[in-house]
Amino acid sequence: MQSLLPVRVLYGVAAAYDGLLGLAFIAAAPQIYARVGITPPNHWGYIHFAAGMLAIFGYMFLRIALSPVENRNLVPYGVLLKICYVATVAWHWYFGGIPAMWKYFAFADAVFAILFVWSLGQLRVAEQATPRLSR
Repeated sequence: MQSLLPVRVLYGVAAAYDGLLGLAFIAAAPQIYARVGITPPNHWGYIHFAAGMLAIFGYMFLRIALSPVENRNLVPYGVLLKICYVATVAWHWYFGGIPAMWKYFAFADAVFAILFVWSLGQLRVAEQATPRLSR
């Protein structure tokens, strides 16, 4: 049976990345915006909600890291999250520009999306190799 260590590490890194990024924007969004010179939205609730969602996805990635085969059904949601963010940034980048900070996050999310799709194959193989108890 193949080792799932690379898959576990991938989702552990994703959990830390999204979880810590979400918590950072919850705790210090005004300071982050000021530091990078981005005009904030008209209400911090927009940022805090998105940051909270990131923290929730970070927790989901942690659950996948801890039990990858059992939580394989959650992986497509992670792929969709990453594709949604990359597509949103790409759209706004193409049609009018977007601050550099969001582009860096989009690049990272594109890499995560590709690796998450790869992990689905790894988890499918692992799941097929796992003997099932009859019910």
